[in-house]
Amino acid sequence: MPTCLVTGGSGFTGRHLIAHLKHQGHRVVALASQPCGADETHSIDLNDQEAISALVASVKPHQVYHLAALSFVGHPTPLDFYRVNVLGTEVLLQALSKLTEPPKILLASSANVYGANGQAVIDEHVPPAPVNHYANSKMAMEYIARTYAERLPIIIARPFNYTGSGQAVHFLVPKIVQHIKRRASVIELGNIHVSRDFSDVRDIVTVYHRLLSQWPAPAASGSIINVGSGEAVSLKTLIGKLEMLAQHTLEVKVNPTFVRSSEIPELKASTQRLSAWVPDLKRYSLDQTLSEMLEAFPLGEQCDK
Repeated sequence: MPTCLVTGGSGFTGRHLIAHLKHQGHRVVALASQPCGADETHSIDLNDQEAISALVASVKPHQVYHLAALSFVGHPTPLDFYRVNVLGTEVLLQALSKLTEPPKILLASSANVYGANGQAVIDEHVPPAPVNHYANSKMAMEYIARTYAERLPIIIARPFNYTGSGQAVHFLVPKIVQHIKRRASVIELGNIHVSRDFSDVRDIVTVYHRLLSQWPAPAASGSIINVGSGEAVSLKTLIGKLEMLAQHTLEVKVNPTFVRSSEIPELKASTQRLSAWVPDLKRYSLDQTLSEMLEAFPLGEQCDK
């Protein structure tokens, strides 16, 4: 039975990934702040080099999914992005590089590294142009990872937008779902005419698992792969889908503080490499994802605008 180490196990993606790995029959050890469905859960600071080294030496994982990250772009303390996303990753890779039999490693980066590059369809050859601390920290993480690529088999995934049940409401789609589910009359958003590539979180974790369990022949260590649907949907259309599903109309007020001056009208992933490396991937439709999110979202207190 393969042993998988998952960092960020109690996060949105981590919980879905752990459930998927368990369903596939893997033993899962998680770095997490709270129980998350893993066989073992360890609450260890990613920057605690001694504790991380001891855990890695004890577990000897066959696969490592490094999801732990500070991912909310609006986080108020910029230094935290680099402490967690860059230095924490290096601590983990240092520990893994000391194993006699190195595990296969997936590092979750982000399509945010591409920034406002002006191209509607993004493939892996588009030069990164990060525009915020989160994206810059992910780019730095990738460069750190490449220094270990000769010692460790690493794939770097750059997921585009994804969502699903359990995602925190400070992210865009759950915020909209919350307002519609609770029959709010008004919501404040930014530009709803931009189009983005949305995937279901369950598709994302399936891709992650298949990349490591069926390592693609063309993938050299340090290779990058975009993970997305390859389709762009406008936020206005997404809101319309939710309104139709819930039979509730929501008035959208544009808050100028949510509008970015460098906003790209349309942004989606090129899936050419993904289709070649993870063939025959069955996906959840956006309608199915939104419907399940509406059904699962709890009723309760009033939501903020």
